[in-house]
Amino acid sequence: MPVPQSDELLDAMKQVAAILREADVPFALGGGLAAWALGGPPTEHDVDFAIREADAERALEALEQAGVRTERPPEGWLVKAWVDEVLVDLIYRPSGLDVDDDFFDRCDELSVAAVRMRVMGADDIFRTKLLALSEHNLDLEPLLSYARALREQVDWSEVSAAVESSPFARTFMFLARELGIVPSPLLHALPGEAAQAQPAKAKSSINATSASG
Repeated sequence: MPVPQSDELLDAMKQVAAILREADVPFALGGGLAAWALGGPPTEHDVDFAIREADAERALEALEQAGVRTERPPEGWLVKAWVDEVLVDLIYRPSGLDVDDDFFDRCDELSVAAVRMRVMGADDIFRTKLLALSEHNLDLEPLLSYARALREQVDWSEVSAAVESSPFARTFMFLARELGIVPSPLLHALPGEAAQAQPAKAKSSINATSASG
């Protein structure tokens, strides 16, 4: 049975997705809502969409024309919109990823709250979230919840290699191994052995169903 998710977040997600689709701006659902769509716990935070950097200005113009409040923050990796009090981040430089054709090809095509859209895959969700960890952003509780729920959908050897440069990500991987979430052989075996130890990735999701057949 699907885990309930905030109606406010889902309504904001649907509204922005419809505007982007109408403006012909490719996008993929990311962040906590993407994890929820793949079978993870509900999120209480904002809505994240991944878009191409070249589409950021066009996306904001479409949202503004639809009456949505927007912001161009100075960070240089995202733009923002608000649907009522819900924050929607349009991220064009997610940590550790390029939003390009290959990224969109890796996404799952799912029906999320009855709306068909691309959803960031589990590997990419963990890659971006782990590489976003820092001294000032080190809350591991949500990541552990996502990992418990989605662990069979994640290629942990691939993710571990991708985040090796971050001491914070390595700390999470160690903790996840100690808690029995990530299979221990993956963090000790050679690359070839880790690939053999990796269980098959789950093909089904709980809270969202595949719309691609």
